[in-house]
Amino acid sequence: MKLSDFDFDLPERLIATRPARPRSSARLLVGRGDRITDAHVFDLPSFLRPGDRLVLNDTRVIPARLSGTRARLGAERRTEARIEATLLEPLASGEWRALLKPLKKVRDGEEVVFSERLSATVTGRGGGTASLAFNLDGEDFGAALAEAGNMPLPPYIAQRRAADAQDREDYQTVWARRSGAVAAPTASLHFDQPLLEALTERGVAFTHVTLHVGAGTFLPVKVDDVTDHKMHAEWGEIVPAAAAEIEATRSAGGRIIPVGTTAMRLIESAARETGTVSPWIGETDIFITPGFMFRASDGLMTNFHLPKSTLMMLVSAFMGGEHIQRIYAHAIAQDYRFFSYGDASLLLPDDAKRPG
Repeated sequence: MKLSDFDFDLPERLIATRPARPRSSARLLVGRGDRITDAHVFDLPSFLRPGDRLVLNDTRVIPARLSGTRARLGAERRTEARIEATLLEPLASGEWRALLKPLKKVRDGEEVVFSERLSATVTGRGGGTASLAFNLDGEDFGAALAEAGNMPLPPYIAQRRAADAQDREDYQTVWARRSGAVAAPTASLHFDQPLLEALTERGVAFTHVTLHVGAGTFLPVKVDDVTDHKMHAEWGEIVPAAAAEIEATRSAGGRIIPVGTTAMRLIESAARETGTVSPWIGETDIFITPGFMFRASDGLMTNFHLPKSTLMMLVSAFMGGEHIQRIYAHAIAQDYRFFSYGDASLLLPDDAKRPG
């Protein structure tokens, strides 16, 4: 498989920098078998059946972007440097791995002050990142980070505008619960309370799982042969009650439809060996490309992804490469909005083969 197999031309005007309001007013492209239907996210209940189950990622995005100052006392004067930090992941030691810009402006052992309450000591550097030991932990750290940090918008939005107060609401799902992500599970951003109530009335059930989305989700694929790409790892958990709900729905003939590629990657990780979604916890670096055997997912709700990205490979594996290219060509021709704040798709590859 070549990287060029997953490429397409996207007009820059279709890259969304703000979400639709209300959330569920975003457009929804429905791919059922070979059919393509144009709708809106608030129409989602009409495309699902009583007994279907949506799998929702309940990770909570932390305000992981920080701006601070490093001070250094020299022989003759005190010098300062502005340091921008993006938290990437917590480490077992209690420290955080982070991107620092400019990394060359800091040394091991130096302190970066982000606010009156929040500072961190640089404990190590390597591989283009640094380890930070913060002066606070637990709830105190969370409160100070909420005050000092900004939402970590994807690079293609951050290049066009700075994060602001509105992003604290927009870039968070309505059911976000477990803090730890540095990127949102963006398909879930389309859901609001009226839509959740309409889905419940339709007889659609919900199961919450957790996958803390990392900054690696934005890393480009740099190899021409995609099988040589090393996939980033992310931490996730499926608690026993969630696994039982999914398996009960499957046994009853209902469809399992993850909302977002993060939820899909997690349940497929759990079902990879046995075909059964069992309780699961740990890091997954599952890399889904054409030829992958899906064992847990009957459908997928997801946004429109970057050309030549691992997520473009995932949806190509799920729907078939030629068909996903037709879907994307249709979306571009119909001016669907792309990427994290863009519109959504509901992909049901087996729908044409099933009654109802």
